[in-house]
Amino acid sequence: MNPLNIVILAAGKGTRMYSEKPKVLHALAGKSLVQHVLDCAVGLQPQQICVVYGHGGEAVPQAMHQYHAKFVIQEPQLGTGHAVQQAMPHLVEDGRTMVLYGDVPLIRQSTLRQMQQAGDGLVLLTVNLENPTGYGRIIRSGQGDVLGIVEEKDASPEQRKISEVNTGILLAPTSKLSEWLNNLRNDNAQGEYYLTDIVGMAVQQGVAVHTVQPAHEWEIHGINSKQQLAVLERTWQQLEAARLLAHGVTLADPARIDVRGRLNCGQDVEIDVGCIFEGEVSLGNNVRVGAYSVIRNAAVANGAIIAPYSLIEESEVGANCRIGPYARLRPGTKLHDEVHIGNFVEIKNSEIAANSKANHLSYIGDSTVGSRVNIGAGTITCNYDGANKYRTVIEDDVFIGSDTQLIAPVTVGKGSTIGAGSTITRDTPKGELTLSRGKQVTINGWKRPTKEKK
Repeated sequence: MNPLNIVILAAGKGTRMYSEKPKVLHALAGKSLVQHVLDCAVGLQPQQICVVYGHGGEAVPQAMHQYHAKFVIQEPQLGTGHAVQQAMPHLVEDGRTMVLYGDVPLIRQSTLRQMQQAGDGLVLLTVNLENPTGYGRIIRSGQGDVLGIVEEKDASPEQRKISEVNTGILLAPTSKLSEWLNNLRNDNAQGEYYLTDIVGMAVQQGVAVHTVQPAHEWEIHGINSKQQLAVLERTWQQLEAARLLAHGVTLADPARIDVRGRLNCGQDVEIDVGCIFEGEVSLGNNVRVGAYSVIRNAAVANGAIIAPYSLIEESEVGANCRIGPYARLRPGTKLHDEVHIGNFVEIKNSEIAANSKANHLSYIGDSTVGSRVNIGAGTITCNYDGANKYRTVIEDDVFIGSDTQLIAPVTVGKGSTIGAGSTITRDTPKGELTLSRGKQVTINGWKRPTKEKK
């Protein structure tokens, strides 16, 4: 197969976004617009990807440094043809070059592969729109052959009635593309070098011009405003909801779920309304996620129940765990099977072994907790001395009474009991009761102060 170059045009300022951020770095489904396009491009296995950027300085290449792409600045910006010209010196000369757009994020690989298979010569991605306003129109002969593209600003009233429009996405022999770009002129209403003018040149030279249409109109929708971004966000989320439903996931309301990354679900998963999934999330069989929970880069094993308003990030939740409501699992949390984490409990960078419980109002940070441990309400691991963090170890079968402070570094011995209201500063022996309380005193005759009369 001939080598493939992909050029991604990403130099637009996005004036209507009303933002200092380059347009292509605005997020859709938790990922920047240009990153969607780059991920699609990488899947075609091109020999070279070249991103043409402009507004926002080095923000685009800095944000996309993980991609093995060439970043080329377009300065000044004199149109789409001029933008592709900036990329040409960096492309593999043989083979073909595909042009994509950094603000058209939902283009699908299957559509682009259709273009690759459409034949030699110039291949255009076109679409028929009920309202073609703003798009360049495809001009065809009486026999249906493509003759050229006319931009709306240069189109006659009759041409503006044409419903087939140019999406801007094209595939061309690299050598011919280079030749056509060198012959572009800017004698048009905008004074720009239009990439679309290469179509007329191809026709004049007798180069075959093929057209392909996407399966879905939303694939070619570009983003120029926050309103358009919001509309396409909902399109993406509807597609994700449809995918989940097709795989057997029960959604309380498909219109009220947000997937900002990749969500993989086992069988008989139930997701209530308002839940947000970010990054890489996996839910095992029979997992139930309560309303308005947020799960980010986490794995939840079979049978776990996440009660409403819980936040789980960069954590592992074992089988048949019970989390929440209003629980927070921070990065580095690992819960083994049958662990219960209740309301207003926060766990951070800690491992909790099977069948342990922290059911109310506790903070467990930088800790290793054994099996069958009961952590009473209001218990806190004091892991930070103002400069350094230290670890708490709670061994198997420990019972910790309510309102206990464990001053790290400290180890609570296996099978021991900590009396409620204790402050533990030293390791406790195995199997013993340890408590630390001030002597209870009653002050006879003491009266509460009363408000002075004015």
